[in-house]
Amino acid sequence: MWSWQLILQVFLIGVSLAMDAFAVSICDGMCYRDLDKRKGGAIALTFGAFQMAMPLIGFFIAFGLSRIIDVNFIDTYDHWVAFVLLAVIGGKMIVDSALELRKPAEQLQPKKFSVAEMIVQGVATSIDALAVGISFIAMYEEGITEVTVWGYTGIIGVTTVIIVAAGVVIGSRVGKLFERKAGAAQIVGGLILIGIGLKILIEGLI
Repeated sequence: MWSWQLILQVFLIGVSLAMDAFAVSICDGMCYRDLDKRKGGAIALTFGAFQMAMPLIGFFIAFGLSRIIDVNFIDTYDHWVAFVLLAVIGGKMIVDSALELRKPAEQLQPKKFSVAEMIVQGVATSIDALAVGISFIAMYEEGITEVTVWGYTGIIGVTTVIIVAAGVVIGSRVGKLFERKAGAAQIVGGLILIGIGLKILIEGLI
């Protein structure tokens, strides 16, 4: 079941889901001093892949288990998981930066791109999309199929890739303002990640 109205609706869902990833990608662009096009592209593709995968997982969990258990429990815990993951990464960035700043200037090491951090960030910023996948069940009952669900999640994923790529570029430009202030970008980035985690937690609790 396809229509321009539905495609626009899914696109707007993708934009909404990508906002946290956008903010985190700006933070990455600010903090990683060894970013190049390949690494920036990897960040965008990873975030997009998770934003596509999570609704699919949520949909098939709900599809397979809706008659056995209440899958709405995901809503109870997803914001806590996202908060913990982002708070841990942000806190580590702040602590690492504080330790670096205690060293002589010539020994300071700029923050480098981390695949592990990128994956954790991708999970943290997309876990709320599980609930979106569960909501697709209602649409499924109205006539959409597993094939169209793949199409919807594909739109969400592509939208996220574009938005995150823009975020990395913006963050990289902003990060250059901190080049002469060792550790400043990393501290700001850590605070941003913690702030995003708190935002997700508060929204989930309200």
